[in-house]
Amino acid sequence: MTEKIPGIKQPELNALPQVGDRMSFIYLEHCTISRKDSAITAARKEGIIHIPAAAVSVLILGPGTDVSHRAMELIGDAGVTVIWTGEHGVRYYASGQSLTHRSGLLMEQARRVNNQRLHLEVVRKMYQLRFPDEDVSKLTLQQLRGREGSRIRNVYRQSSKKWNVPWNGRDYDPQNFEAGDPVNKALSMGHACLYGLAHAVIAALGCSPGLGFVHVGHDCSFVYDIADLYKAEITIPIAFEEAAKNPDDLERSVRHHVRDAMVKSHILERMVHDIQCLLKDDGAPNSELVNAVYLWDNKLGTVENGKQYHEGTGDRS
Repeated sequence: MTEKIPGIKQPELNALPQVGDRMSFIYLEHCTISRKDSAITAARKEGIIHIPAAAVSVLILGPGTDVSHRAMELIGDAGVTVIWTGEHGVRYYASGQSLTHRSGLLMEQARRVNNQRLHLEVVRKMYQLRFPDEDVSKLTLQQLRGREGSRIRNVYRQSSKKWNVPWNGRDYDPQNFEAGDPVNKALSMGHACLYGLAHAVIAALGCSPGLGFVHVGHDCSFVYDIADLYKAEITIPIAFEEAAKNPDDLERSVRHHVRDAMVKSHILERMVHDIQCLLKDDGAPNSELVNAVYLWDNKLGTVENGKQYHEGTGDRS
């Protein structure tokens, strides 16, 4: 007879802490992850730490992590998102459930992607994040792209001058990576790290990585949209600096430098904030605080779940 494994009872949705109450991302590496009662434990030779499952929103697992079945049982019951990444989130490999049981942010993303006016509104917000001190609300999409192109070219020129690294434009062959010059290889390596973190955050928030606004048609379109917001600040300057240093292991050096810069600049937290701002109206109610499940109605949009309706009346029996 199989022994019953003790464990906590699966909580009701309304018993789980709201996402806003536990927007904490915890990164673990080189440890064994298990559980004790309602706590996630992370053990290594230096000792064991206990993490209350109800206080965690996203658990990011880096290299060298082993996870027990009992830990995953608790993680699933507590509604914690698990994401498997490279070192400090610089590669995205896979993910479990999103940190929310609600689909409000995903539905809003889909609504805005498929409405031309709302789609353009999100694109304008993305460009406004790049030009925080300017009013770009009157510019056309073509003008916005031109302004952004000029901004990025200027970042390239300044970085090239600062680190005395020749720059002849972005030129790389995805099929022959080693044929590129050091700065172009460093750019590709750094951007890959930024994409990894953006993908992890998008998955954790329950959004779709494929529903982009500036980029479209690719299964990572939204990943590229979000990562582009931080390239001028993080990956482009680092690529020129590392190319100037010319380290023996360029990829490792770029990866570690980008990782440290993202941690120092709180890029993960900023991504969470920026995605929510992009997909929510100013002053709109927090969709995380409302009912999780509705019934679809072709005239009313949604109606309350958990009721038995009389045919043709909409009244509960």
